[in-house]
This record gives sequence, structure tokens and C-alpha cells, in this order.
Amino acid sequence: MSKPITDKEQQVTYLKERLEMFLEVLDALDPETAELEDIDRLIQMMDDLEDKMEQFHAREQ
Repeated sequence: MSKPITDKEQQVTYLKERLEMFLEVLDALDPETAELEDIDRLIQMMDDLEDKMEQFHAREQ
């Protein structure tokens, strides 16, 4: 297991990288052939990103 990210700059970098990955997946998705599993994966990616943001926010307090 990796060490928690506590440095605010590293947290922002991490979130930017995860958001970039999400955007790449979204951009590669063909709306004409997308399946339910593809949409579920996008939703899970956003949920994971939101969870991480909440974790980072909680560490600030």
C-alpha cells in the first residue's frame, strides 16, 4: 500500500492526472457502440475521483 499524499501540490497533481485519464477514456468512447459496462466504468471513475477529493479535503482539517 502506498503512503498517503499529504502535500497539497501533490494532491492537485494527482487529481489532475486522474481527471486527464477520465477525459481520455471519455474521448475514446464511441457513443454509437458504447455499452452499459463502458458507462458504468466512467461513473466509477468519477466516483473514485470524488472519493479521493473528499479524502484530501478531510486531511486538510
